[in-house]
Amino acid sequence: MGSELERGKRPPQNTGNATQVQNTTPNTHILGSVNTQTVGLFNSPSNACCFCWCCCCSCSCLTVRSAKEERILTTISEKEEDIDTNQMPQLTLEEVHTWGETFERLIKSAQGRVHFRQFLKTEFSEENLMFWLACEDLKKETNKTMVEQTVKQIYEDYISVLSPKEVSLDSHAREVINRNMQEPSSCTFDEAQQQIYTLMQRDSYPRYMNSSMYADLIQSLEQVNES
Repeated sequence: MGSELERGKRPPQNTGNATQVQNTTPNTHILGSVNTQTVGLFNSPSNACCFCWCCCCSCSCLTVRSAKEERILTTISEKEEDIDTNQMPQLTLEEVHTWGETFERLIKSAQGRVHFRQFLKTEFSEENLMFWLACEDLKKETNKTMVEQTVKQIYEDYISVLSPKEVSLDSHAREVINRNMQEPSSCTFDEAQQQIYTLMQRDSYPRYMNSSMYADLIQSLEQVNES
């Protein structure tokens, strides 16, 4: 058995420490220790404190959101809902077999992502796929304001150490993200996205291919063909 990081799972969070951070009121001493360039970067929404990006995604200052932020948040939440497979072309045995050829074929298939996501839920690592998809959507955005707001939301959802959906990244990837956050762009999470892609490809994908979930799907489609 590999470590929790190798299996794409998050290590248990220390809720006691998280609570302590959330309840701490920034004072002069703390603000003095914050890099002034970083504080200036996160000066976008007037109702957000300087810690919201990095370590306080659930702080009270985020309870009041602009209409634009609410639209972005709603869009991201809607993307995380289960896709209605009834709206997709009928799944065929041939397509399901192609998923076993490469991870790329699986993740590029809309129905492949749906079934793979269901498998990741059983391993409590669904956030890996959702983060990857959020980054893919970010790359398609061209409006600068929307890019900056979406980058912020992705950070709060998947990078913040206080988020229940935090993905497992090494220290180097986090350092790169923190540097990129000084000038948010559609490429802010590129290195982190690639790291999560590789994690799913090397770890979760082989287990999905050998899972009863995938075998049952193959069997059910074979029975349909025989009938």
